[in-house]
Amino acid sequence: MNPRLLLVTGSLILSLLIGVVISKRGPGAAPGGTTVAPTSKVRIGLSLDTTKEERWQRDRDRFVAKANELGAEVFVQSANSDDTRQMQDVQALISRGVDVMVIVPHNGEAMAKGADAALKAGMPVLSYDRLIRNSDITLYISFDNFRVGELQAQYLVDQLKGKKAKIVRIYGSKTDNNALLFKAGQDHVLQPLIDTGTITVVFEDWALDWKPENAKKIVNAAITAKGREIDAILASNDGTAGGAIQALTEEGLAGKVLVTGQDAELAACQRIQRGTQAMTIYKPLSRLADHAAEVAVALARRQIVIANGEVDNGFKKVPSILENVIVVDRSNMMDTIVKDGFHKAEDLK
Repeated sequence: MNPRLLLVTGSLILSLLIGVVISKRGPGAAPGGTTVAPTSKVRIGLSLDTTKEERWQRDRDRFVAKANELGAEVFVQSANSDDTRQMQDVQALISRGVDVMVIVPHNGEAMAKGADAALKAGMPVLSYDRLIRNSDITLYISFDNFRVGELQAQYLVDQLKGKKAKIVRIYGSKTDNNALLFKAGQDHVLQPLIDTGTITVVFEDWALDWKPENAKKIVNAAITAKGREIDAILASNDGTAGGAIQALTEEGLAGKVLVTGQDAELAACQRIQRGTQAMTIYKPLSRLADHAAEVAVALARRQIVIANGEVDNGFKKVPSILENVIVVDRSNMMDTIVKDGFHKAEDLK
């Protein structure tokens, strides 16, 4: 029988406080009706979309280290951005008999099937950073991704200082629900300015699988179709920013066109220091990964987990833990990214 959730909701200042208790079989219940003692080793299945990007390598390593510190064992699978392979990875982890499933989906819609399979096997499912849609998942942990988009767009608007501007928008992968949230946040800031004609979007497209080479193609196409008169490129992450800047470099425009980003990747921070990228969004990944590991262990042991919000995934409003993010440019990089130990000052040159 599947574990079910007892949700206790209430208001704490302006935040929604949700108590999540895996309660169908009582505290300590585990798949198959056995008991996971508080002192026994928890087995966590971690299914990643990819580890090609620096960001996901960091998440994996920090999550595993924290879980190990808590006495848990983590079985990691990486799908190389392949939906079929990720489904196979989840099935393999189910066969291992893990106590809890943590999934970073390549495609939030497609992975509903994998999440449902894990739930049917009696495993709580934690959707990590990217939302699994249309499934009765247990919990979602991420950053406030709508806010990320707002901050990216607001930075761009502030730097333009009210002048009329032509911009290119590079969205992320359509299969990633976060990409939709980033765009929604950006739209919230930009649409009034687009409506008044202050900002004109001369070109926009989705970068398949977040690949820099696809972002480069978008900017190449924009310049070919609309010319070199571009004031800013609203790129949704650092990888796509890198691809955009490569295209700008070929045209002799790098450093002359404002480019946004996200994730505070080392290469992006170096570009910010050199002046070819304007900003990034620093998402304290260590905090997210640590918190996710703690939550995974708690879910496996059927302990209470407190969420600070909820996100609609099409099936239900999923109890969610949403972390804050920070805008970073050259002016505050040392006080944020370097101070936190995310990157070393000497590596930013």
